[in-house]
Amino acid sequence: MFKLSLCLLAALMLSNVYADNINKDAVITREEVDSADADGNYRYAYETSNGIQAQEAGNPNGISGSSSYISPEGIPITLTYVADENGFQPQGAHLPTAPPIPEAILRALEYIAAHPPRS
Repeated sequence: MFKLSLCLLAALMLSNVYADNINKDAVITREEVDSADADGNYRYAYETSNGIQAQEAGNPNGISGSSSYISPEGIPITLTYVADENGFQPQGAHLPTAPPIPEAILRALEYIAAHPPRS
């Protein structure tokens, strides 16, 4: 058990060292910033040498933007979002989704909608 714990600790330390060094030499390759004007409109965008990209534009009524990067597993991750009077609304293939509603529940909901309770 001690040997297994020691191997696990060594693997964790090695992965931590590797993860810390992945982005240590990354530099900004593109940057655009339009500071807020008198009406509160703003915009920014940037890219880095390690593949990170982000952009956002907004005003007092809301914002929209996106960001992307490559995960440690090599999977491209892209997130788009809107934040307005309806709240923060992110979208991305990597985000978890709710499971589908079971067929029996769907039928029950349809029945209830077709037969509202009488008052």
